[in-house]
Amino acid sequence: MDTQQSSPYPQPVFVRLDYERLTQDEQVARSRAFLKVMQRRRTVRHFASQPVPPLELITNAIATANTAPSGAHQQPWRFVVVRDQAVKHQIREAAEIEERENYDRRFPDEWKLALARLGTDWHKDFLDEAPYLIVVLQIDYGLEPGPEPGPTERHIKHYYVKESVGIAVGLLIASLHQAGLATVTHTPNPMGFLSRILGRPRNEKPFLLLPVGYPAENCLVPDLKRKTVEEIMEIV
Repeated sequence: MDTQQSSPYPQPVFVRLDYERLTQDEQVARSRAFLKVMQRRRTVRHFASQPVPPLELITNAIATANTAPSGAHQQPWRFVVVRDQAVKHQIREAAEIEERENYDRRFPDEWKLALARLGTDWHKDFLDEAPYLIVVLQIDYGLEPGPEPGPTERHIKHYYVKESVGIAVGLLIASLHQAGLATVTHTPNPMGFLSRILGRPRNEKPFLLLPVGYPAENCLVPDLKRKTVEEIMEIV
C-alpha cells in the first residue's frame, strides 16, 4: 500500500535553500560587527520630539520579525502600528491606570525593590512622546468560516504561540536598533485595554507594547552592567 497516497495529511513541498556559504573570516567579521552594534542597545524611556522617522524603518523591522520561526509555521502574530496622537494618548491614559494600581497595590515589595534601580514609576510619558507605538499581539487560534451559512466559525489551534511571538519580538527589537531607533519593552498588566482601544478580534491577545523613536537629546539611562558571556554560557 502506498502510505503517501493514503495519508490524511497534505504532502510537504520543498524548495532549494537560499544560502550563502561565507568564509570563516567573513563569518567572524559579521558576527563581531553585529555584536558591537547590539552591545550599544539600551532601553530608552525618553524620546525626542524631532520629526517622525521614515515609516519604512518600522515596516522593514516588522518584516524582519516576520522571518522568525514559529510553531508549525503558523506565524501567530500581529503588529499594530499606532501613529495617531489621540489614540496614543488613549493608550497612555489606560496604561497609567493599570500601572498606578500596580505600583500602589499589586506589586509586592520584592518586585518594587528589583525595579528601584531602573527609576521607573507609574507615569508613562513615553507613550505620548514616541512617534510610533508598535502593539504586538499573539494570535491564540485561527478563525475560519464554518461550513454552513451563518455566524459559525472553526477554530484552528495554534502551537507554541508565546515562544513564537517572543522570538519574533527579539528580531523586531534588533532590527529597530540596527536602524538607529530606540525602544522600550512595555508590558502593562493587564493589557486588555489595548484590545478594546484598537478594536482587535477575540483571538488576538496583547503580548507587549514597543514605543519607538529617536532618543531625547542628552537621554539618560540607568547605569547597568550586563552579565559577561562567561557567566551565561556553558560548554559541555
